[in-house]
Amino acid sequence: MSFTSMPAPAVPPGTANPFVPIGSGAPVAIDPAATPGGPAARKARTDHPAVASDASSGGRSDAPPDAPSRAGEPTRLERARQAIGEAILRRTGRASSSQGTELYQHPSLPTLSLFACHHPVEKNCAVYEPGIAVIVQGDKQVMLGSDTYRYGTGQFLVTSLNLPTVSHILAATPQRPFLGLFLSIDLREIGNLLLEGHLPPAGAAAACERAMSTGQLDHPLMTAFQRLVELLDEPSNIAAVAPLIRREILYRVLVSDQGERLRQIGSAGSQSHQIARAIDWLKAHYASPLRIEELAGRARMSTSTFHHHFRALTAMSPLQYQKWLRLNEARRLMLTDRLDASTAAFRVGYESASQFSREYSRQFGAPPVRDITRVLAVR
Repeated sequence: MSFTSMPAPAVPPGTANPFVPIGSGAPVAIDPAATPGGPAARKARTDHPAVASDASSGGRSDAPPDAPSRAGEPTRLERARQAIGEAILRRTGRASSSQGTELYQHPSLPTLSLFACHHPVEKNCAVYEPGIAVIVQGDKQVMLGSDTYRYGTGQFLVTSLNLPTVSHILAATPQRPFLGLFLSIDLREIGNLLLEGHLPPAGAAAACERAMSTGQLDHPLMTAFQRLVELLDEPSNIAAVAPLIRREILYRVLVSDQGERLRQIGSAGSQSHQIARAIDWLKAHYASPLRIEELAGRARMSTSTFHHHFRALTAMSPLQYQKWLRLNEARRLMLTDRLDASTAAFRVGYESASQFSREYSRQFGAPPVRDITRVLAVR
């Protein structure tokens, strides 16, 4: 996933807040002074009308953030979610004219991206890099090979490899935009946490588990993301504090039900780790002829073992993975560099323009010229 840095537009006071609660309960006003965060964050929140609380959770809206009762837990979780949503709205703005996604990335924290989408997105082809995607509001569907992952408000999706996907934002309007964030991760960070030996023992891994899974955000993980997002209001402290919060987030994901695959990918010498190295090589050399024996040798596996583990992690064969990379790079070249279809095809490694056209049509639903014309017309 690639993101573009955007300025943070001002939000006029009195504008209807499109950030809505989990569930269908009636809105409940929240005292901004009781919401966690520094003075800058509290002042910024008062520029918005009160963010609706989740009345369906059964918690009191006036419960203190550290209330130990069961009724207080959903309220604290909801408040953290609201704070993240408000921060996303402040930095991405309310521009609803774009058919795409409004993105924000602070230059001092490029691993964190905030995004808002005001219109449904039917089909978006992209490589999900290793990272954690959080939905603060809305629903999204991600297709990995023949597998479909659907996750929504208050849930996260963790990816441990570079995975070619097709995603859909299922519902988004100017009044209720899709809001989310993405935190990219370095597998070396995972390896360092594993080497330190402070993680509790891992549970049994599921057979043929993909390198992608979804989970539910609990209060500690949600508030860790909240602190990282609110750190954007303190740019002078990002360099010192952001690595500490990132470390906490990675730890909490590693000890969650979705952490086992990250552990395996981060463990040097494991089969999953070796597949990750092979995928990195394949991404850098997608235009070269694919020799499975050579790729398997890089992973230190037999051809059959390599093929089995590659498909188990990515839901596709190495050849399908390479084809996906080639077709999407060719599409990018035609859109951004204005190359014609034949030139783009040869640039990414195709030797036959007709084969490229056939496979492109299967991937994107139309021949290259028609598809590019349609995309440019929407832009």
